[in-house]
Amino acid sequence: MNNLDALRISENRDDLCEWAVERFRELIAEDRTDDAICFADEWFEWLDPENYINEQTHYYDEHELQELYKSLQCE
Repeated sequence: MNNLDALRISENRDDLCEWAVERFRELIAEDRTDDAICFADEWFEWLDPENYINEQTHYYDEHELQELYKSLQCE
């Protein structure tokens, strides 16, 4: 992975975290506490500032994955 890919992935992850926090706040503001708690439970690893940095994120290149799949079919 080159630096541009790492930067893009980092930005995508930051965007997801910001979206999750905003969505949680929206649910609370709508007085949908149960939904907010369920949502936060699903996204806890991403929302917890103590664990966020340690949470691994796995990405793949769709084209590389397709090529691998095709190459394995031929074997």
